[in-house]
Amino acid sequence: MSVLDRNRLDEEASPYLRQHADNPVNWQPWDGAALEAARGTDRPIFLSIGYSACHWCHVMEEESFADETVAEVLNEEFVPIKVDREERPDVDSVYMTVCQLVTGRGGWPLSAFLTPDGRPFYVGTYFPRDPKGNSPGFLDLCRRVADSWADPDQREEMENRADQWTAAAEDELEGTPTPADGAREPPDADFLDSAASSALRAADREHGGFGSSGPKFPNPGRLHLLLRAYDRTGREAYREVVEETLTAMADGGMYDHLGGGFHRYATDRSWTVPHFEKMLYDQATLAPAYLAGYQVTGDERYAAVARETFAFVEREMQHDAGGFFSTLDAQSEDPETGEREEGAFFVWTPEDVDEAVEDDADADLFRRRFGVSSAGNFEGGRTVLTLAESVDSLAAEHGMDAAEVRDRLDSAVERARAYRETRPRPARDEKVLAGWNGLMISAFAHGALVLDPALAGTAERALSFVRERLWDADARRLTRRWKDGDAKVTGYLEDYAFLGRGAFDLYQATGDVEHLAFAMDLARVVTEEFWDAAERTLYFTPESGESLVARPQELGDQSTPSSTGVAASLLLDLAGFAPDEPFREVAEGVLDTHSRTVETDPLGHATLALAADTRAVGSLELTVAADSLPESWRERLAGEYLPDRLLTVRPPTEAGLEEWLDALGLAEAPPIWAGREARDGPTIYACRSYTCSPPTGDVEAALEWVERLAPGGEEGGSPGSDAATGAGPGPF
Repeated sequence: MSVLDRNRLDEEASPYLRQHADNPVNWQPWDGAALEAARGTDRPIFLSIGYSACHWCHVMEEESFADETVAEVLNEEFVPIKVDREERPDVDSVYMTVCQLVTGRGGWPLSAFLTPDGRPFYVGTYFPRDPKGNSPGFLDLCRRVADSWADPDQREEMENRADQWTAAAEDELEGTPTPADGAREPPDADFLDSAASSALRAADREHGGFGSSGPKFPNPGRLHLLLRAYDRTGREAYREVVEETLTAMADGGMYDHLGGGFHRYATDRSWTVPHFEKMLYDQATLAPAYLAGYQVTGDERYAAVARETFAFVEREMQHDAGGFFSTLDAQSEDPETGEREEGAFFVWTPEDVDEAVEDDADADLFRRRFGVSSAGNFEGGRTVLTLAESVDSLAAEHGMDAAEVRDRLDSAVERARAYRETRPRPARDEKVLAGWNGLMISAFAHGALVLDPALAGTAERALSFVRERLWDADARRLTRRWKDGDAKVTGYLEDYAFLGRGAFDLYQATGDVEHLAFAMDLARVVTEEFWDAAERTLYFTPESGESLVARPQELGDQSTPSSTGVAASLLLDLAGFAPDEPFREVAEGVLDTHSRTVETDPLGHATLALAADTRAVGSLELTVAADSLPESWRERLAGEYLPDRLLTVRPPTEAGLEEWLDALGLAEAPPIWAGREARDGPTIYACRSYTCSPPTGDVEAALEWVERLAPGGEEGGSPGSDAATGAGPGPF
């Protein structure tokens, strides 16, 4: 029996693939058996790429993939392959790039017709079953492609097109600047201000965010660029754009005002109606943006949003053993119709509020506060909750004081939350991805330093989960995905870079050398498997991994940060701990290679731009010699925005440091620790660009030095080689 004679997705652990296991289409996973079957039968491949929380993926399944007539054509004329983009971002990157190059747009589901050896010759996204407007019907399209493939003349044209598109994808994904493109100096300290000015010009000063229309996507990288530039220059407009954006996202419908956490994006300019899926990576990247906003502005609302986001992740997106799940679906069953509808779990009518809250006065306050009306702001007269009226306004209108209004709203929110829990819940994609977990671990580590040290425990449980299930310590290699005991897919650059970043940030939060050692292990694999010394770049796929028709790089920020940018930043940070490793060489090589790209389009490459800025000005090293970071010091640092801070806690004595060096496999103390032992109790050293403060037991004194050591500020202290300070040259 041929593999093509049945739907094989019931053998897969991916929830997205299993959603299609009952289709009459004989779906194949992307594997050797399916690809060999395509070559052996000389059939074209129909490739469908999506993910479990994708709304239009569900629509196309219901309309086409569950249809017997469509299935008959796909099964007889094609090798139909289904890919979960979250499991196989490399496959998605290649064919999405072609789609964007050819059609000028992209999205999911991605629908691509390929030659038997994987070269694309027709691409698109969602197709209705039957023609609709300007869109061809999927059934007709499949028949026409099959007829053309069977015609020798037309097939030759298709093969030629496949060659051209594959060459274009190779140029787009694999290409790096050549010397003929003109050598450029790497970005200097002034580049940050230029990049932030670009973000300022792109900002929507009326509604927050970027762009003058919808949809609106969160862009945390741009917010970090603006905040760092504000810290550097004091230009108020940079801070104002960040505040406008953070406030708009938190007040609008993209934020879940009952359960915490963020939906994927807003469909409109005013952040009112979201696309309702909740992705782990959005929580992981937005929480640190709110923490940074809190540090800069002191606005407790931003801290509350971060806390509520962490609480949502712990409550709804965490495996009992600690790992973080991937997504919550946009759709769920509507309690009244029984049909799966987008947003059904989250939207409200006035009658819903009355039933949930019970007390008429409290229900009225709830409706006014969150904008629930009979007209609604969503389909069918339903309302996505937003902050429509302020507490002070409600207090004045109802003749109450603000404290009473808050108490009554708190009670109403609790009742509404309990009522919402009786609704059918959105499905949860319970696969655990190494890279996305790394992002979330990093976010919890930041939260532990800024909000509550207990959050580090959540991060440590997640890191342990991933290490136990996805890291092969003997082979020193990482697997990307775990689901119900099944580990699969070779790790990509994002898995190593994001998880390495998370482990390193957790070391900064806890002072546990084991986390630092793991970050260094992951970084070593980055330099071994993903660095191409000839092209001086990092590729997304490992050298020893599967070969596709193109080997992608990931330079720009998308829904997740650029894996190349995160890797460069991580390698720069780790270079001070392991100067004999090629960490700095690789990071600087990448930043040199792509300097023109970063300077030309800093907003599309915000993570790389931030890494380039760190390279230009150096990190602020705060080395603490103590058994652990004193709690009073943590509390003081929690309120201090230090965007390029590198916080390292080392043992107070040289004897204790020797044990750490053994654990890390280092022959001698690296510059960041050498000579920086404790002096009469916990001691802090502040260093930047070969200039260090005197060792001190007073964190306030160290922070005063930080002000003078800031880029562009007055230089203070003695040279880093001054033996009296005990501080050798820093890594930056």
